Amino acid sequence: MSNENDLLTGLMSRRAFNDFFDQALEKHKVGETPLSLAFIDIDNFLNINETYGHAGGDEVLQAVAAILRECAGEEAAVCRYGGDEFALLFPSTEREQAFLLVEKMRSMAAEREITLSGAAGKVAGISISAGIACAPIDGRLKSELMRKADQALYRAKATGRGKVRLAYDERMVPKTSHYTQTQLERLSKLAAERQAGEAELLREALDDLIAKYGVNPIER
Repeated sequence: MSNENDLLTGLMSRRAFNDFFDQALEKHKVGETPLSLAFIDIDNFLNINETYGHAGGDEVLQAVAAILRECAGEEAAVCRYGGDEFALLFPSTEREQAFLLVEKMRSMAAEREITLSGAAGKVAGISISAGIACAPIDGRLKSELMRKADQALYRAKATGRGKVRLAYDERMVPKTSHYTQTQLERLSKLAAERQAGEAELLREALDDLIAKYGVNPIER
């Protein structure tokens, strides 16, 4: 299997997915067609590994991957993004259409019974959560779409798991912050080069900081 695919699931690798995302976003900008992104996460996957072992966890990952591939359609890119998280990109697909596709995946996973190899037992239903963002309604930049899809996924988990949530306009909370003049000058220059807003870049940096220093228990 090539390095374009994940070894365990056979899905697109993260690197290949990011390349596909960049190309699809360029096509979206030219044709003004919708482009939907979904992040999907297996709920309580740590408990699955602890109960059935890592081999059992791998079989659950493979089962979820098969469901995503079956439902996504030929045009979609389906990726194992890392661990028990998957990413899907739906070209020329409105977010309502993407929602229905991902909801079908969630329902099929919840109903799927997996007989594990050996004496590991059976897994009766797999709970997954998902978040969806769509260009242009939720943003036009890759970083903005990924951030909003990720935050929609977080809301799905925070409100009980086993749900699909759409991105929505975020309420900005003002904070008193102090930056050096040099930092502000460099931020302004970077924003101009990226053709992005300074506030958007700061939100992206804050998300990276949160991801670097810890994972909220809700996300497990």
